[in-house]
Amino acid sequence: MTYTLAGPVDETMASASDTLIIAMIVTYAAALFLFAIEAAYGRRTRLRAGRLMPVGAGAAEGAHDSGIEVNVRTTEGEARASQSALGRIALAVTALGFLFGLAQIVTRGLAAGRWPWGNMFEFVVAMCLVAVGGLLYAAWRYQARFLGAFVLVPVLLLLGIGVRWLYVDPGPLIPALHSYWVPIHVTAVIIAGGAFMVSGAAGITYLVAHRAEAKRALGEKVAGIAGRLPSSELLDRISHRFILFAFPLWTFGVIAGSIWADEAWGRFWGWDPKEVWSFISWVIYAAYLHARATGGWRGPKATWINVIGFLTVMFNFFAVNYMFSGLHSYA
Repeated sequence: MTYTLAGPVDETMASASDTLIIAMIVTYAAALFLFAIEAAYGRRTRLRAGRLMPVGAGAAEGAHDSGIEVNVRTTEGEARASQSALGRIALAVTALGFLFGLAQIVTRGLAAGRWPWGNMFEFVVAMCLVAVGGLLYAAWRYQARFLGAFVLVPVLLLLGIGVRWLYVDPGPLIPALHSYWVPIHVTAVIIAGGAFMVSGAAGITYLVAHRAEAKRALGEKVAGIAGRLPSSELLDRISHRFILFAFPLWTFGVIAGSIWADEAWGRFWGWDPKEVWSFISWVIYAAYLHARATGGWRGPKATWINVIGFLTVMFNFFAVNYMFSGLHSYA
């Protein structure tokens, strides 16, 4: 046990935490390699994803109202993706990496003797853990194992940035963060950010699949991974489901942050750069949901809104912390 100016640090737990994050990165990299091989060389087989595959844009939802009978099974043939034994191994390796990440966060918290997300490094590790958890859920619930090759790319990039440039030794929180709002406000933002990452990856995959389908419609041959993706409709709806989950959490996170700001600084809103960009992200995702609900957008237009929304979340996390000064600069 060593002591900093602010309190004790458990060196054993700190060392275990550092070892676990390296193990996590190596494990995710191996899983990504296996997912990529499956995507490129696996056998295209049908996915049992009828619940996510209505006939046409929103046809399944309005089928009873319009008196039109829809057989959802007729759409299942469209949901095909490359699958192989390597993909199942990749999924197991990803689950192992998830356990490494969970253990890393726990040991980091025990080392510092506090809630384990009080700086940018800890935040990015936790957000990546949520994204991988979302991938595992999508693979189990929607047979969306094909997203592994797309979700793990930003996860590995963010973890690499975290280890290389954001890492700080575990230690107690700065005085400004000594509040019960840390596990409330920050946790909500982390979970929402991880879900937005999965949705953004699914959205980008959708754009690739949609372009491939357009080329096929023109009689062009589509080679490579792009030609082996599942239907764009399935990807669009998976992306939408994750935003439906993340948006209320992001909303709660913004509201909780405002309440905390009133307690800490005497005002609910002060146009701090972090506050402004959190609100910008909220507006973009609200526009996405509104466009789908009232404008009938189901294609690339709505997906681009989703992708832009995720880019603003990443900009808020990285660029705002380094390019602007404000009350959240300690993050």
